[in-house]
Amino acid sequence: MKIPKPSNFIEEIVVQDLKSGKHGGRVHTRFPPEPNGYLHIGHVKSIVLNFGLAAKYGGITNLRFDDTNPSKEEQEYVDAIRKDVKWLGFDWADREYYASDYFEDLYQMAIKLIKKGLAYIDDSTPEEIAQHKGTPTTKATPTPYRSRSIEENLDLFHRMRNGEFEDGAKVLRAKISLDSPNMHLRDPLLYRIKRAHHHRTGDKWCIYPMYDFAHGQSDSLEEITHSICTLEFLPHRPLYNWSIKQLEIFPSRQIEFARLNLTYTLMSKRKLLKLVEDGIVNGWDDPRMLTVSGLRRRGYTATALREFADRIGIAKRDNMIDMALLEFVIREELNRIAMRVMVVTDPIKVTITNYEEGKEELLTIINNPEDDTAGSREVPFSNSLYIEREDFMENPPKKWFRLAPGGVARLKGAYIIQCDEVIKDADGQVTELRCTYFPDSKSGQDKSGIKVKGVLHWVSAPHAYEGEVRLYDRLFNVEDVGASDLPMEEIINPNSLIVIPNAKMEPALKDASTNTYYQFMRKGYFCLDPDSTPEHKVFNRTVTLRDGWKRKK
Repeated sequence: MKIPKPSNFIEEIVVQDLKSGKHGGRVHTRFPPEPNGYLHIGHVKSIVLNFGLAAKYGGITNLRFDDTNPSKEEQEYVDAIRKDVKWLGFDWADREYYASDYFEDLYQMAIKLIKKGLAYIDDSTPEEIAQHKGTPTTKATPTPYRSRSIEENLDLFHRMRNGEFEDGAKVLRAKISLDSPNMHLRDPLLYRIKRAHHHRTGDKWCIYPMYDFAHGQSDSLEEITHSICTLEFLPHRPLYNWSIKQLEIFPSRQIEFARLNLTYTLMSKRKLLKLVEDGIVNGWDDPRMLTVSGLRRRGYTATALREFADRIGIAKRDNMIDMALLEFVIREELNRIAMRVMVVTDPIKVTITNYEEGKEELLTIINNPEDDTAGSREVPFSNSLYIEREDFMENPPKKWFRLAPGGVARLKGAYIIQCDEVIKDADGQVTELRCTYFPDSKSGQDKSGIKVKGVLHWVSAPHAYEGEVRLYDRLFNVEDVGASDLPMEEIINPNSLIVIPNAKMEPALKDASTNTYYQFMRKGYFCLDPDSTPEHKVFNRTVTLRDGWKRKK
């Protein structure tokens, strides 16, 4: 095949390998999530990179679950990860693997290290191990168990597997270095005793490999050519390479890139889980969560997420990406595909006094001016309407182009109206506007000669459908959530969710579908929520029409 031109430093490495014939010209990547939570926006970058890289250079990608910590892992997470990767548009065919598939292989590899005098059983407590390891500026000291014989280590490791010892009583450590400046090489842990039911292997095992040991060796067992990791794994790479050399296994190459750091959000599954467990959000798929399932429920498209991942690129150094870029990308997408509809969330009633009582007419509204193929629909009009409360002001400032006493404004796709009378209740709250319309001002046929700058969306009161609207916004109100010293409850945006139970909607939304995206005119982009029923539709705001957070700064 003709080798495509590389667009980042990882692709440059791949191209060099292809040109040299390394690994027989193969490109084989993997996406290796731990099934201990749902995928988030950071994983999208890794998914797009791994699957996209292999596809570009004629290779293949495995989906591998690194399931080495049974106390944190669940089948629910496995199912959710599968669903998310497929929804994003990627397919791993029959290449679904698990680290647990290799537990016996990993056990035998550990025995090989013991037989070579490169691993030993340590009875020390975690505190004692940490003390003996020293610090980056001080040398480590050996624990009393580092000099055990190969025979004793083999016997103890066998007995660990047979369940003769309590959890935490012993660990298997690699015998590498006591003075390396890299703390990961100071006799790292390879195995620990952990009696926990595994979602796939049940209670077969009571010892489990540490992530660093299982991850690298799983890469080799699958003959992964390019093992792409985020930068926090850079200091782990010497251990990765040491294991390959000492075990004489397939030489997978670990390559690190900068993880996605995004303003106003968290990128830790542990912290996201805490949000769920503490009831701050309503589950992993809460639309305020930047999990893939939360973004999907909020109305983000797979196309937009892949585009976002491509735009931020692949870097060697950590940086912070502005949330505004993610929101910009989805706005671009939805502006092209969303159907424009009219919804009033805070209604004032408008009575058109010179429009015949009981008369109705159907007005033609374009579905999407950005899409010539989107067509149009008919919207009912009558003498009783709803407009937004914010579109009327009794004592307006200069350059107010919406409705005011004696003022005029155009109703979207309909007529120009003039406000003649304001009706209030006993508390002085405006409850109704009485207006007249200009019959010769119909949109597309206007012969009135009246100049207006304000255009208002509206809904015919007798035809209005009442649906629920959920206005979602950013969950946190500080840019760098991870760096904040404030308690979580103090940095939660109090307006991250506003529920409007009975918004007035044009009747077309009664038949809204989950595969259609909507722009509520002047309100934002919305989608149908899975909570919806045929009798009660619920709409989630995906994103506002413009970046309001930029103006807040």
